Amino acid sequence: MKTPKSLEPLVRDGLVDEVIRPLKSGKEAAVYVVLSEGEIRCAKVYKEANKRGFHKQSLYQEGRKVRNTRQARAMEKNTRFGRKQQEEVWQNAEVDALYRLAAAGVRVPQPYNFVEGVLLMELVTDENGDAAPRLNDLVMSSEQALEYHAQLIKEVVRMLCTGIVHGDLSEFNVLVDAHGPVIIDLPQAVDASANNNAPSMLERDVNNMAAYFGRFAPELLATSYGKEIWKIYEAGNLTPDVILTGHFKGSTKQADVGSIMREINDARDDAIRRKYEHED
Repeated sequence: MKTPKSLEPLVRDGLVDEVIRPLKSGKEAAVYVVLSEGEIRCAKVYKEANKRGFHKQSLYQEGRKVRNTRQARAMEKNTRFGRKQQEEVWQNAEVDALYRLAAAGVRVPQPYNFVEGVLLMELVTDENGDAAPRLNDLVMSSEQALEYHAQLIKEVVRMLCTGIVHGDLSEFNVLVDAHGPVIIDLPQAVDASANNNAPSMLERDVNNMAAYFGRFAPELLATSYGKEIWKIYEAGNLTPDVILTGHFKGSTKQADVGSIMREINDARDDAIRRKYEHED
């Protein structure tokens, strides 16, 4: 296919040998399947801020580091330079998170390079070598749902052990390869120790998983992993091998499953909206 303009610098610099085909395109980014260093990978091309559809960015930007006071002032005043810097910080958040998480053994795509607003990373594939499906495209048994849910809770714990909360975790940004779930889409990832919204974001991420897998295994709707995980984290006792119960003292979830659904309605609406954006 003809090389998109956004990928021309990477082709010119030898980072991309060939652009094979588009993979998906949404209002936040366009993703292409490419040949890079002799391997099939994907290239995520971030779109300009005014063309993206993600809302409530200010909640996620709290605690993010900037290079200097000039950059911080410009971002605060929302000048043209400030908006450019804000976009750079937004993109770098995903790149930095992927490198940290991959190094910690979290199941995320392996990043390889980030050049001029383009992230080169692993193409997650299924057992046949095709692009892996998203979690929301699957129909599963109760046993499979319980297994995948348990795997994702472990990944959420591993992420938090590195100090990161996904912030927008749902069935629409989890891929499933031959070995299970792989977490994607991390530009909104937050620093757990620097963002005051981190506890509620973690709980929402975990509740989203319970709500989705609860369609196949209803007993998951009564769990409270988010509160339990955060309490252990706050106490300084969270490790990747922590044993969780899924229950939290004082939780009323078993008595009122409806309240769980109300808690995640906003996130569910956002997730559905983002699904359609990716399919644009």
